[in-house]
Amino acid sequence: MWIKVLDRMLTHLFRDGDLKVTFPDGSSSRYGNGAGLPVALTLHDEALPRKIIISPDLAVGEAYVDERLTIENDDLYGFLSLATSNIAAQGQPWFRKPLVIGRHLLRSLQQFNPVKRAQANVAHHYDLSSELYDLFLDTDRQYSCAYFRTPEMTLEEAQTAKKHHIAGKLLIEPGMRVLDIGCGWGGMGLTLAQDYGAQVTGVTLSKEQHAMANARAKEAGIADQVRFKLLDYRKVEGQFDRVVSVGMFEHVGVPHYEEYFRTVRNLLVPDGVALIHTIGRAGPPATTSPWIAKYIFPGGYVPALSETSRAIENQNLMSTDVEVWRLHYAETLRHWRERFLANIEKVRTLYDDRFCRMWLYYLIACEVTFRNAGQLVFQLQLAHYDNSVPQTRDYLYKAHKPAARKAAE
Repeated sequence: MWIKVLDRMLTHLFRDGDLKVTFPDGSSSRYGNGAGLPVALTLHDEALPRKIIISPDLAVGEAYVDERLTIENDDLYGFLSLATSNIAAQGQPWFRKPLVIGRHLLRSLQQFNPVKRAQANVAHHYDLSSELYDLFLDTDRQYSCAYFRTPEMTLEEAQTAKKHHIAGKLLIEPGMRVLDIGCGWGGMGLTLAQDYGAQVTGVTLSKEQHAMANARAKEAGIADQVRFKLLDYRKVEGQFDRVVSVGMFEHVGVPHYEEYFRTVRNLLVPDGVALIHTIGRAGPPATTSPWIAKYIFPGGYVPALSETSRAIENQNLMSTDVEVWRLHYAETLRHWRERFLANIEKVRTLYDDRFCRMWLYYLIACEVTFRNAGQLVFQLQLAHYDNSVPQTRDYLYKAHKPAARKAAE
């Protein structure tokens, strides 16, 4: 029975491309219009058809990692690209819609992130072996979307461009007090201090990130100018001229959006400016992939602009600029995937083959979602008043040097 239901589901979903599925009983079927390169799956577990019908993301991800589902030539990229593009085009079959609605109703519970739970969620991902991130990130350890001003840019160049683009939107001047919410390994804070003369406070819940960020500040000789704290953003005290948050809002959780923007509002001086850089979705509010939530980013969620804007408006903040980056994160993830694959034997010595399969699944699934399924990046510039920033975007695109460098010349 379950194979027949799965067959109906796959017939509905895969209308483009060429997918062959061999079921646990040895039977097989083809789906799609035959266009493009063929992709062939084999299901080795009799329970898989039922599990895929109930929760496709979770069941397929787990089965691939555990090798209960195999792909001919291990063409994971081809399969996930084909799947995401077809699912985005067709939507779910009618008999799965009640399950999707049920997940949506439970999302507030799944994304409830008080301080202790937020700490555990952060540790799950960011306190992995420090060596792991050196194997696929850029040299500055920027673990968020890069900004490819030209397609030929290297990952290092594009990550540097991202930091300076954000600094431009923040209108940083020497001596300004800057709060970096979710500071990562310190790259953004160090750039704002070294190149723009800012006094930076960064906060993170990751012990690994906290230790490395402070070590980098000390090594650079600016530990008195930039400090990193192991602290939840809700516990920060004082006021700041600028607030920046890059790649952290995805971990806040929908139940905490009002609290997050209330915190930003209260920490920002009257004429201050904030810049929130976050992954977003082009469509309406939805839910997190169960596989991503279980294995990669527990408590995480990619917001729709509508629910983010509502929380901003409710906290009496003004959106002074909203910029949407489209395929920049897909290209960032391509670079990460290629570097990960080039170093996969080193990753295997840190962990094991199962971890390699899980991490590769994560990187590829995210990349093809940005390419095919309406994920993008929002940069939200916020202020208390409409005259806190220039009235046009011209200031962002004029040739300029960082303020600290200007002052030194």
